[in-house]
Amino acid sequence: MFKKATTLVLALSLILIVTGCASKPAEGPKVNFPEKPITLICPWAAGGGTDAVARAIAKAAESRLGQTVTVVNQTGGGGAVGHGAGIAAKNDGYTVTMITFELLSLPPQGLVPFTYEDYDLLMMVNMDPSALTVRADAPWKSVDEFIAAAKEKPGDIKVGNSGPGAVWHIAGGMLEQLTDIKLTHVPYDGAAPAVAALVGGHIDAVTVSPAEVAGQVQAGNLKILGVMADNSIDQFPDVPTFKEKGIDVSFGTWRGLAVPKDTPKEVKEILMNAFKEAYEDQEFQSFAKKAGLGLNYMSADEFKEFLDEQSKGVEDVMKALGMTKK
Repeated sequence: MFKKATTLVLALSLILIVTGCASKPAEGPKVNFPEKPITLICPWAAGGGTDAVARAIAKAAESRLGQTVTVVNQTGGGGAVGHGAGIAAKNDGYTVTMITFELLSLPPQGLVPFTYEDYDLLMMVNMDPSALTVRADAPWKSVDEFIAAAKEKPGDIKVGNSGPGAVWHIAGGMLEQLTDIKLTHVPYDGAAPAVAALVGGHIDAVTVSPAEVAGQVQAGNLKILGVMADNSIDQFPDVPTFKEKGIDVSFGTWRGLAVPKDTPKEVKEILMNAFKEAYEDQEFQSFAKKAGLGLNYMSADEFKEFLDEQSKGVEDVMKALGMTKK
């Protein structure tokens, strides 16, 4: 009897020990990252908007990562060189790229052998919507009046953009497609000369960002009829969105962070957390507000969903504009 009882106690003890061990979570391998400085590739020149955003968020991320984050400008090919370098970098997390809208517009033109899907996304940082802007003395007081005039005289309204196939050219093309109107697109070497041409009366409208027309709007020379955004923007809260006018569009230029494909999950999580905290840093937020940038955070999954939708729309518009590779 005593032997049976002892055996039973030992068996129960063994079960409890095994159960207790099984209930403890298994500890995965710990990643010591980062152990050296990180490079942040900017596909655009120093002094530009993307460069400014890259340097501001890199500075804010350094204290979170415990390492220097150095911005390296790799320019050329309308963004192709820098984006290509980011994809080709070693996938160990030590090279991050600030990706931009051109990842959607270069592939349909057959100018690059890659797309945004060749990256692992970390997050979206900002988005500046297209703003349909006209001269202050223009006869149109609303988006509806502008569209009605364009329908009445197809091709009569001249809309300036920042260059063939550039984001603001596509914005104008998207406006045409969604409202069934015909515009005359006038390309310039960037948004600034397009805005200057509008102020000078050489064209009738532009579809650039609010930040790029803000000075002239505040000076009373121009007026914004509407913005292609989900919500009204802080800089011009009284300007309606196209969606409020019944035109379902949210479109503009954007910037985000990404790493080479198949970067280890643990490393990506460290980078995501650090850069999200950097994004939320008060100094970075103040910088963006002062620069007139539309901050717009999206997680990696949200960012991917956004790009999946945008890429199709951009390609469709570029086909209509005759800018895709035959």
